[in-house]
Amino acid sequence: MTGDEQARRPVEEPVWPRSGSLGGVPFVALPPTAVDAPAQDGLIVCWHAFEPPRTEAAMAAALPMTGMPVWRVYLGLRLPGRTENDYLELLGATVERAAAGLADAVAGLRELLGLPDGEVGLVGHGEGAMAALLAMAERRVPVSAAALIAPMARPARVVEARERRLGPYPWTPQTRAVAERLDLAARVAEIAEADPRMLLVGGASDLLVPAEEVQELHGLLTGAGISRAEAVTFRMGHALAAEPGLEPKPPLAAAVSVDAALTDWFRRHLTAGSGASRMMAGQAG
Repeated sequence: MTGDEQARRPVEEPVWPRSGSLGGVPFVALPPTAVDAPAQDGLIVCWHAFEPPRTEAAMAAALPMTGMPVWRVYLGLRLPGRTENDYLELLGATVERAAAGLADAVAGLRELLGLPDGEVGLVGHGEGAMAALLAMAERRVPVSAAALIAPMARPARVVEARERRLGPYPWTPQTRAVAERLDLAARVAEIAEADPRMLLVGGASDLLVPAEEVQELHGLLTGAGISRAEAVTFRMGHALAAEPGLEPKPPLAAAVSVDAALTDWFRRHLTAGSGASRMMAGQAG
C-alpha cells in the first residue's frame, strides 16, 4: 500500500466503555475487546449479587471478559431505597423486576450501542443468577448461552444458609409465597424448552450456595433436557470481590479464574461461528 493509499484509508474511531441508565436501571457497557476476533453482534447481559461485587461497576471490574468479541453490559440489580430488613421481600421485588425488564433492556441497549439483532448471553452471580434463571423460565428474550455463578435456585435454602450466619429468619405467609414463586429448581422444564447452553460455577467453600447445590441444579437441568450444560467448581467462597464490593477494584484470584471460564464458555457458545454451527447441526438433524 502506497503512502497516498494509507492516507486515504478511513481511520476507525475507537470504541470506549459506556455507562448510564436505561429505564432507571444503571449500566456499565464494555465494548468488544478480543484481539483475535472481529467484533460481533452478540450481547452479554450481566447481573451482580447482593454480596460483593454489589454494583454493576464492581461486577464489570471483577468479570470484564476482555477476550470477548461482543459487548458485555452489566446492569444494576438492587432497587433504590430498599434495605435487607426482609431478605425475601427484597429478593422477590429485585429479581422479578430485573427479569421482567430484560426485553426492554436488550432492546434499549441494541439501539444505544448500534447493535442489530444477535445472540444474547446471560451472566448472573448469586441473586443475579436467580434473575437470569427466572428470565429464561419466562422466556423474556431468546437466550443462546448463560453462565451462572453460585446460582440461587431455591430461596428457602438460601435463607437457611443466611440463618446460620445471621440467626432465625421471621417467615411470614408473604415471604413463603415469594420462596415458592421463585423456586427455580422447580421450573427447569421451562428453562430447558429453549435449550440454552448453560455453565454453572460453584465455589468449594461457598457457604451460601454450596457446590453440591450447584451440581444438583446441573443434574436437574440435564435431566430436563438441556443438551449442553457443564458445572465447574473453583476453590473460592461466594464473593467475587472484597468488601464492601461497591466500587471497581482489581479482581480477586477467584474472579480471575471465573472470568477465564466465562470467556471460554461464551467464545465457544455465543459467537457467530458457534451460532452457525448450531444451526447447521439442527438442519442436519
